[in-house]
Amino acid sequence: MTNRLIPAFTAVGALFLSGLGIALVFGLLAGGGAEPLLIVDPGPVVRWGIPVAKAFVHFGAALAVGSLMVAAFVLTRGSRAFSLSLTVAAWGAGLMTVAGAASAFLTFMAIYVEPVSIDQRFGDLLWLYLQSTEIGRSWLITVGLGAIVTVLSVVVRSFGGVFAAGVLSVAALWPLAEQGHAAGTANHEAAVSASYAHSVFAAMWIGGLAVMAIIAWSEKPSTSSLTTMLQRYSTIALVSFIVVAVSGLTNAWLRVGTLADLASGYGALVIAKTLSLVILGVMGALYRGRLISSLGQGKRKNSAVVSRMIAAELTVMGVASGLASALARTPTPVPQVPASEFAQATPAEVLTGEQLPPEFTWSRVFTLWELDLLWALIAVFAIVYYVWGHLRLARRGDHWPISRTILWVSGMLLLIFATNSGLVVYGTYLFSIHMLAHMLLSMAVPLLLVLGAPVTLASRAIAGRKDGSRGTREWILVAVHSRYLAIIGHPVVAAAIFGLSLIVFYYSPLFEWALREHLGHLWMTAHFVFSGYLFAQALIGIDPSPHNPPYPLRLIIVLATMAFHAFFGLSIILGTGLLVPEWFGAMGRTWGDSPLVDQQNGGELAWGLGEFPTLALAILVTWAWSKSDDRINKRRDRSADRDGDLELEAYNDMLTARAEADRRLSRG
Repeated sequence: MTNRLIPAFTAVGALFLSGLGIALVFGLLAGGGAEPLLIVDPGPVVRWGIPVAKAFVHFGAALAVGSLMVAAFVLTRGSRAFSLSLTVAAWGAGLMTVAGAASAFLTFMAIYVEPVSIDQRFGDLLWLYLQSTEIGRSWLITVGLGAIVTVLSVVVRSFGGVFAAGVLSVAALWPLAEQGHAAGTANHEAAVSASYAHSVFAAMWIGGLAVMAIIAWSEKPSTSSLTTMLQRYSTIALVSFIVVAVSGLTNAWLRVGTLADLASGYGALVIAKTLSLVILGVMGALYRGRLISSLGQGKRKNSAVVSRMIAAELTVMGVASGLASALARTPTPVPQVPASEFAQATPAEVLTGEQLPPEFTWSRVFTLWELDLLWALIAVFAIVYYVWGHLRLARRGDHWPISRTILWVSGMLLLIFATNSGLVVYGTYLFSIHMLAHMLLSMAVPLLLVLGAPVTLASRAIAGRKDGSRGTREWILVAVHSRYLAIIGHPVVAAAIFGLSLIVFYYSPLFEWALREHLGHLWMTAHFVFSGYLFAQALIGIDPSPHNPPYPLRLIIVLATMAFHAFFGLSIILGTGLLVPEWFGAMGRTWGDSPLVDQQNGGELAWGLGEFPTLALAILVTWAWSKSDDRINKRRDRSADRDGDLELEAYNDMLTARAEADRRLSRG
């Protein structure tokens, strides 16, 4: 396999890197990204080396992420193609690790601007840079995760190992998203989310196509196998294309400014990259569907056409990647300076990097928006695929309640509102608004989503696989039936996670982390939704579950949670000290209630508003209990009609026998 793999890998690399190299050189020259610096210039090696090294980091990441994605969602475990994809993933992760180390060193040299020396002072300064600066720590994390993914890709051969390596490879891209223009932009959160989504799905798209080409050119699979693999990959490629396009437009909107700024060097590169993306989209829309279907005819010329199309796509993808690397080094028309660096920055601007919003009014909750692209994309795709599943069942003649679809769509729209509206804008400055968003995310959104029964819909609407590979349906069912989910999905455990996380989160450094760091904010949102979903699923879930607790226990858990929630709200209301005083107490805002009064208002919201979803849970549990009793009674009635109520006769005979035994004992 190695003898055939190396030529195929070389061909893929040559196609991609040729396009990347030409576009990178053109982009750096046209945009001025490699021009000498006016004050202290580190030299041409550093100026050109940084974008080249970063381009190789992203190419390695694409090979790792894309290969692991193909292994997880396309290929059959144990097949030669499965092992080959993991080999490519190891090579890609290794390239990402080495190129990441080179990027970190070159970035240090751009700051150090002195000749390299082999002495203790140079080493101490390099280590200080890596552990004490944000950009140094970012590269250290990326390199460390890349090394771990390299090892895992070599040693694992199970779906579980592939999943772990895939998660780590995707996580390794987060530090890169916080560098460059995204690190300095005033719209930091939106820029980082857009950059991260762009990097991850571009890696899936490029790396997936690369490993598919390597498999096709080295293993020479049968026409039917190649057709199946390309069909599965095409679905992933379509999603990736949409996300890359949307995130790319978001990045351009944040950094270009006006249409007139498209005449700048940065704008010209944006136009060129957009054109390459359009070409890729047209190629996929016009040719891929026809070519994949034509493979089923078994003609060799069709395979040759598909091979040439893949080669052309890889080259265009290289061009797009080269332009992206050049854009990261090109000055933007909109100055990427956070408000915290203004000469007359206010305390709020120093803390948040954003200008203080106007005085809070409830109408501005609906009129002021702050884009969080990750949650918006998750919600939109969740709605689209749920509606697709409903329509697929309808076309098949199967029934699916429209009420479930309405509940699911409502839950996802509420998720978009809670993560993108004025609740996010003002939740940064007002604890009360933050708590309102918390109540929606942890109680209202999960309740609506659980009633939508997404697992049941997925298991019915998505076709199962029988070749040993795992698609979306198989991964969902594996997760639902895992021992881990069986433990945390137990009603008592889920209730403990839901309740205790309130105390742990708000009375620990996690709250401050979520306020100061975008990653912490994303984690907070995910935890609120997930813990609330577990809790609601354990009590009123329609989807299959390993636990079926008695309804009295469910009702007791709901009532206990209501009491705990009230206690938490009361503790905030009666508290005399600020939570994270160096944040809420140092904003310096001149409008609204004082920080302590606002915090107490948040406690009232947690106590009062939070009881409504819990009360709805109690009502639903009671209703389900009554419906369960009705079903039991109906089942008994049907049984009695069939057998003449033998169960009741047997019970009466038992009572008669006991009475007769008691009489004999009394006589004796």
